[in-house]
Amino acid sequence: MLKTDQILEFKLPDIGEGVAEGEIVQWLVNAGDVVDEFQSIVEVMTDKATVEIPSPAPGRIAEVRAAPGDVVPVGEVIFTLETTGGSKPAPEAKTESAAPAAAPAAVSAAPARSGGKVLAVPSARRAARELDVDLASVPGSGRNGVIRRSDVEAQHASGGAGATRDNSRSTQINSAGETRIPFRGVRRKIAEAMTRAKHTAAHFTVMEEVDVTDLVQLRAEAKAIGAEEGIKVTYMPFIMKAVAIGLQKFPMLNGRLEEETNELVHCHYVNLGIATDTPNGLIVPVVRDVQDKSILDIAAELAELAERTRSGKVKPEELKGSTFTITNAGNIGGILATPIINFPDIAILGVHRLMKKPGVVERPDGDQIEIRQYMNFSCSVDHRLADGADGARFVTWIRRLLETPGLLSL
Repeated sequence: MLKTDQILEFKLPDIGEGVAEGEIVQWLVNAGDVVDEFQSIVEVMTDKATVEIPSPAPGRIAEVRAAPGDVVPVGEVIFTLETTGGSKPAPEAKTESAAPAAAPAAVSAAPARSGGKVLAVPSARRAARELDVDLASVPGSGRNGVIRRSDVEAQHASGGAGATRDNSRSTQINSAGETRIPFRGVRRKIAEAMTRAKHTAAHFTVMEEVDVTDLVQLRAEAKAIGAEEGIKVTYMPFIMKAVAIGLQKFPMLNGRLEEETNELVHCHYVNLGIATDTPNGLIVPVVRDVQDKSILDIAAELAELAERTRSGKVKPEELKGSTFTITNAGNIGGILATPIINFPDIAILGVHRLMKKPGVVERPDGDQIEIRQYMNFSCSVDHRLADGADGARFVTWIRRLLETPGLLSL
């Protein structure tokens, strides 16, 4: 950042390790606006996190040099600021997953700055967008009445007057009966990742029908035990444990391709990426060292991580390092799909909805037709890095573990 006749040239900072560029998602101010020190100026997305860049000093935005959707390299000037005093070091960008600060007991009315805008920390502005809360209606509990995230959440929970914005301002339908949304931010990053995976990995998919009748009974019992400890037990921890056991038996599916060194890496630990449906798109947080954890441990960690992911509080480092990915749309619906690999992982497992139907069961007195419960599983594998037989054996082993869930304790 350079100072020239009270004009600061603000360069896109180094937001995180290994980040060389960022996409301008949206400007939170306009050229000509008067801003305060630490006021959020622009929202930038990298492949690791979404951040709000604050102003390094009070002043007036002289020029905006990048448009929403532009991809800007680190070190390039993105805006200039007219100041009345000496320059200050630029503060670090605040990630949108930052935890909310604790709110003091005393609150004050939301203060307005020049131009009628309200003082709020970046995490509070993001919470206001997510919860559809009008910042102007929120009492601020921070120093000088600055609004914190906890203030926004409290206003939303109370349902106070004026808390909800007019949604008609955020959705505009043109004369042709269309709504046009800029293709940027999380959605564009998802598109880039999916396109790269589909065009790079040589996908093949193995599908299997699994009789989970015994698992349904075991899960019901585990759910009651978990409830005693405040842990919500779903089917996913059992599936994750089965996958971890399976990957230790078939390590050729557990790892990644490192293109820079031209090495195929097989991992002796299991870090499972769990595709999570959020208001901002599909995010994949990682549960680490699943092979060493119990079903209840996995359930507790998964619930906590998924909740932080949906609320935007997941940390950037929790979104990387997977060795295998699971995507579960079973609670939404659909009996089968062919999932796209979470590059650079070698494989991904799709989990589909639970359904009852007649099945043939072997009994001592002969085969019987009974009402059973089934799930379909589909495993996509990068055929460059593993063979079809590897994927088939892995899915067959997963079926064996889940059809006889007592084996998960071995």
